[in-house]
Amino acid sequence: MMIGNIRIFNRFATKMIVAFVVVILLPTLFTSASFYFVSGSTVKHNVRESSVQIAQQAADSLSFILNAGSDVADLISNDLRIQKLVASQGNPGPEDLKTWLDTEEYLKSFLNNLVYTSSFINIVYVLKDQNNSWGSGTFSKVKLSQYNLEELDWVKEAKLKRGGLVWKALQEDRFSGGGDNTELVLPIGRVLEDYRTMNGIGYILVNLNGRKILDNIERMKLGETGGFIVVDEAGRIMVDSDRGLINTVVANPDLLHNITGNPSVEFEFKSEGTAYYGVKQRLSNGWLIVGTVPEHEITDKLDTLHNQILLSFIVFTLVGIAIGLFIARRVTRPIKQLTKQMKLVQLGDLSIRSDVSTNDEFGLMSRQFNRMIADIDRLMEQVSTEQRQKQDAELRAVTHRINPHFLFNTLGTLRWLIKHGQSGKAFEGISSLIRLLEANMGKKGHFFTIEEEMDIIEKYLAILELRYSKLFKLSLKLDPDAVSFLIPRMMIQPLVENAIFHGIVPLDIDGEIEIEVRMEQEAVVITVSDNGIGILPEKHLIERSIRDAVRDGHTGIGLRHVYESLELYFDHGSELSLYSHASGGTTAKMILYPKPGTGGETA
Repeated sequence: MMIGNIRIFNRFATKMIVAFVVVILLPTLFTSASFYFVSGSTVKHNVRESSVQIAQQAADSLSFILNAGSDVADLISNDLRIQKLVASQGNPGPEDLKTWLDTEEYLKSFLNNLVYTSSFINIVYVLKDQNNSWGSGTFSKVKLSQYNLEELDWVKEAKLKRGGLVWKALQEDRFSGGGDNTELVLPIGRVLEDYRTMNGIGYILVNLNGRKILDNIERMKLGETGGFIVVDEAGRIMVDSDRGLINTVVANPDLLHNITGNPSVEFEFKSEGTAYYGVKQRLSNGWLIVGTVPEHEITDKLDTLHNQILLSFIVFTLVGIAIGLFIARRVTRPIKQLTKQMKLVQLGDLSIRSDVSTNDEFGLMSRQFNRMIADIDRLMEQVSTEQRQKQDAELRAVTHRINPHFLFNTLGTLRWLIKHGQSGKAFEGISSLIRLLEANMGKKGHFFTIEEEMDIIEKYLAILELRYSKLFKLSLKLDPDAVSFLIPRMMIQPLVENAIFHGIVPLDIDGEIEIEVRMEQEAVVITVSDNGIGILPEKHLIERSIRDAVRDGHTGIGLRHVYESLELYFDHGSELSLYSHASGGTTAKMILYPKPGTGGETA
């Protein structure tokens, strides 16, 4: 019987399949499958137990911190001297003034000692009104005066609880004098009551160290990406590393149900089609700490066992292979020969041709291989030619767009000088432009070295100094190893031009522009900094993403030219970014990785 010109007897599969099926596949497959399922269930059980223990440890650690806060609130509320001070009217007579001042000093010292003796307490307040309130550390009465104490949520809730503790979600400290960016805290509030009358005379606010609470939670990991959050009894998030979710109810309804309605410590739910495993533990204040992790990360723990299964399979396979190789030694010789030639082709040698001339599948594969290599060689030559032509056309298009833009701005400067009767400066400007064009036109090819680009920038700044009657100081820090690096024409000049027009000119000051070029391993890093006004709010899209700004048309011709040149002529990892400084000014940073055959090589 024949299939084409190949006899069934000559097939490689016919010669090998009997030995492999009988000796390897059947017994090994049965053994491996049994071992896999038994070991898999065992590991899953152990991993789940470990997850519950981690959740318990996290709950114990967090409860310890919460208890420290509630203990501090109790200490303050039980101190009779503090009660007496807060209950007073705040305007003692001459005979009571010294006693009142001593008590107030005692209160301040008492609050500070509470903070110093516990690393979990961030700051403590005893509040009565805007004039009579006390706090440890950086307490600011000025910030307190910005709020109506009686209208705060925690104060209203504390009144309803009549001495009970009020726990609030992670937030920034409102009353600290540490600047606008205050400490991250977890507040505990309560009413301060006079034990004689049991009337409320003030309020106690203990702020736990929110950063340490987050650190405690973030150290407890489930799998690779799993983690913990803290929620109240209603499922409202009270502590989360993503602060945007704090004070919101858990969004996933399945997870919310397992938190609020499922008494089990362990549970499972789905989110966006992914199965999750969850654990929860109750904290000392009634909240819940909830940990979730994708279930596949738990099953990934089976990798070690899978490797053992694979090792067993390999041992049995090697026995079968030894038998198969003994039977099919001559049959495998063409495989080795053809594989060796394929590796040479993979390394780029397209002149290789196979000379296997058997009548089985390998002979047919050899002939097809030779035809394929010939076709690939021809197609690669065609693609290479077309790619070079495409890059040349794209570079001409980009250059033809930036050159008129550059000349337009320069001629606009000269027109301005002539219009205002400054013919002498106009003459100097035209002379500088002639020298600039002469330097530009005298270069051959599409690429300049960085050193040549610096020469063009210096001539351009001379023209701008004439127009604005300002001094534009150029400071260059050039790495000798980088000055011969090739870049497309006028790739740095638009960044300098933007620094002048959009940064320095609006301030009407002398400009300072610093250009630094340095080598960092295989990349060249170019930074252009100025002392201008910085990036205006309406242009902050540029600061977030140059790619999006160019795509949406929020950049000028110059910046678009720089970005497109970077994308076209430099390798992966190259990037352009702009950012403002808090002290003023803007920095543009380019990281250029050379791409063989285009810009970015050394002249």
